Amino acid sequence: MRDYVSSILEAEGDYEVHEVGNGFDALRALPRDLFGLIVTDINMPDVSGIELTRFVRQTPRHANTPLIVISSEASAVDKDRAMSAGASSFVAKPFTPEEFLAAIAEAIALPRPDLQAGAEPGADEGEAT
Repeated sequence: MRDYVSSILEAEGDYEVHEVGNGFDALRALPRDLFGLIVTDINMPDVSGIELTRFVRQTPRHANTPLIVISSEASAVDKDRAMSAGASSFVAKPFTPEEFLAAIAEAIALPRPDLQAGAEPGADEGEAT
């Protein structure tokens, strides 16, 4: 799935993709870089996508970063869990590149309090993890 998501982003040409193998590696990557978009799966080894989403939203550096949760668990309960944890958008597997890109556009278009307050966006705005 990571390869599929990466290929969609790289084909767009607007994203520098930073991949990690699991939720724990994602937690370690967050303090090192400022990401313009975060993509996570609900089901990951070590740290779930829901736990990662909650952590991201509690971290000042990434609290307002657009975050997409993807999952094969497409029930309303799973979507509610992801959105309640702070996801900007939820995409059920399987999905087409067009559906994924639409979710990105939706997530990026959401109001971001850090930008409304006059803060400058990160230099690496096009990165995804």
